[in-house]
Amino acid sequence: MVDGTPRPLENRGEAPRQQYGALCWRRGDAGIEVLLVTSRDTGRWVIPKGWPMKDLDPAHSAAREAWEEAGVEGKPTDRPIGDYSYDKNLGKSDAPGETVPCQVEVFPLWVEKLANRFPEMRQRRRKWFSPAKAARKVAEPGLKRILARLEGLADLPALP
Repeated sequence: MVDGTPRPLENRGEAPRQQYGALCWRRGDAGIEVLLVTSRDTGRWVIPKGWPMKDLDPAHSAAREAWEEAGVEGKPTDRPIGDYSYDKNLGKSDAPGETVPCQVEVFPLWVEKLANRFPEMRQRRRKWFSPAKAARKVAEPGLKRILARLEGLADLPALP
């Protein structure tokens, strides 16, 4: 950190770290709706995501994150619909630290049920949005593009 500004690790030649994210969706009257959650540190709108998990493939790692962060029960697809990158702050929101570049592979997850009780229920909020509104709510340009592609679709398997 220089002058209180986090310094990305990628500037030191470190490769991005892999994460897996769940694009949680359901069919609404006007087409697809997506579920966003707030991040624990800043309260920004994001999709559930996290590090690879031992003994789980990427799609099921994303599904586990969706359960822990949003109480989502559902079926992930095995094929990602895109990816995006961001810099993860390793410090806390009131004490910024180093950042590490992350690459997030995004897996659609059809939501069958939302649990009332889940591991991070007291740390996050969750809310359904149209894809266009969700794209306006998130900060990461790559995630914005993924969400914008969904507008007007009735079903995610229709994606090329």
